[in-house]
Amino acid sequence: MATSTRFRPISPERLVMELADRVAALPATRWARVALDGPAIATDPAALADALVDPLRVRGRDVLRVSAWDFLRPASLRLERGRHDPDARYDDWLDTGALRREVIGPLAPGGTGQVLPALWDRGRDRAYRLPRTELAQGAVLLLDGELLLGRGLDFDLTVHLWLSAAALRRRLPMPEHWALPAYRRYEHEVAPTETADVVVRMDHPDHPAVRG
Repeated sequence: MATSTRFRPISPERLVMELADRVAALPATRWARVALDGPAIATDPAALADALVDPLRVRGRDVLRVSAWDFLRPASLRLERGRHDPDARYDDWLDTGALRREVIGPLAPGGTGQVLPALWDRGRDRAYRLPRTELAQGAVLLLDGELLLGRGLDFDLTVHLWLSAAALRRRLPMPEHWALPAYRRYEHEVAPTETADVVVRMDHPDHPAVRG
């Protein structure tokens, strides 16, 4: 990210309200697909997605929460090159095809609105076998995950939680440092700070800052 990029300090509470306003302003005549993207342990995009649910409902939008962590490939495929291979983390962990087929695609214009909320239980390494959820027109999908952009997934709004390299190393637990090359590759190949609609700097989680 260019050093000239300016960020506006914001409180965590105000960040949620501003994001809720922006999501609620998306056309209510169709479904809204929103991605909250960032290194999972270091930035916790799931917590931000959860925090948006009630404010969006207050604003009149139904919400479905989905986590990309429930759309990982089976361990036999995901961990074929070992548990600590950063290229596998980048290329092989997420079942992009299933996420597109079961979640993103059904909420595209002309879609069925029937979404599978979770596919694969990574803890038990087996399918959840859940029924599909039918979303009314105007409902919002909040999808949290990491390394989500640049995969051909169609979103109506993308929020990227960004850390400087030093902050990422500091915030990521030492046992997870093996994944740092995957995050560096993401920055280089996808440039999420340039492609995301909203970029939030999370070097200090209690004092975030929004680009622009």
